[in-house]
Formats: sequence, structure tokens, C-alpha cells
Amino acid sequence: MEEFGLSEKTINLIRNFFKLYPQVEEVKIYGSRAKGNYKRGSDIDFAVFGDCEDIIGKLSAGLDELPTPYKFDVTDYNSLTHQPLKDHIDRVGKLFYKKENKNE
Repeated sequence: MEEFGLSEKTINLIRNFFKLYPQVEEVKIYGSRAKGNYKRGSDIDFAVFGDCEDIIGKLSAGLDELPTPYKFDVTDYNSLTHQPLKDHIDRVGKLFYKKENKNE
């Protein structure tokens, strides 16, 4: 079964990419892919949590370099000032990636 309209291979590729950045604590997918009303060419909206303000550009560029046909919109949740977008992420966002805690 395809979660968020993405193949398991694509999901694993993206999650492994986020693992390269220890600053990324968790990532929520939001927008049409989280709501389930995406279309084939819908972009992938990610809200990134953690100390990520300085690496958002790097994350966005790196995701665009992955061998996928998708466009990515990456937002640093902690830097968001647009409250309606924060509310949307809080309401419809679904956990996509969570950093593994080595102590658990």
C-alpha cells in the first residue's frame, strides 16, 4: 500500500535522507498528501522540527536532488510566523520521520 501516494521505495529514500541531518528531530507531511486528496503530480509539503533554521535551504536542495519525480516544499516549523499555516500543520500534519533516540 502506498502511504501518502508515495511508493515504499520513495518513502525510505526520503527518510534515509533526513537521517543524514542530526538537527532534524522530526518531519511532518502536510497538505494534500497528508489529507489524502493529492493528485499524481502533487508536491510534497514537509514541516521540519528541530534546530533546522540554518539548514532548510540545504534540506530543500538535497531533496530536489533525490531521484524522485516530486517537488518538495520544506518549512522550518519553529521559524513559521504565519499562524494559519502552523494551525494547518498542527491539524492535518502526519508524522513522516522521527529521529531515532540512541538511548532508547
